Amino acid sequence: MKYALILFVGLLLVSCGTKVPFTEAVRDEFGLDNEAALVKVQFFTSATIIFERNKESGNQGTTSGGVLVQNSNKEQDRIIIAIGTKCVFESLSDEGVVVRFEPGVGNTISFGMRPGQSSGKYYLLADWTQKEGGKLVYGNNDYFATTSSGTAYLQVVRKKLQKTKRKDRVVKGMKV
Repeated sequence: MKYALILFVGLLLVSCGTKVPFTEAVRDEFGLDNEAALVKVQFFTSATIIFERNKESGNQGTTSGGVLVQNSNKEQDRIIIAIGTKCVFESLSDEGVVVRFEPGVGNTISFGMRPGQSSGKYYLLADWTQKEGGKLVYGNNDYFATTSSGTAYLQVVRKKLQKTKRKDRVVKGMKV
């Protein structure tokens, strides 16, 4: 009974796929070089991605009693894409792959290889020259990705299936 349980758990673990980085090697191995092939692939994020947008406004003045008043308003808009969130292929771009996490106009993010990298992973693409973080457009609005979001890359589930068909026959032999 104990061995049967171990065998069952072992088979269950072997049958599950594992998440691996989406790389040039994976694209070449599975022939994912066109949009028709990529649209069938389920993508995932490797890390949490956070986009932030801040709006500030305010004014200064005095009250009728002569008190100086400074009024300021700050509005912060954040979009959080958790680790392992599913996304679908949208299109190919010059830089890499554009994926979608939700419906809506402009709700897409680009992932591509970074210059000089040897891993071939598709990382989050943004303008990282800004001090606020990586500047990008999401939902037709300008956002800044946090610096920790820069480590996020695309993943896919890879599963190895192997079928073996065996037919056994026991030969009894012959008598004279």
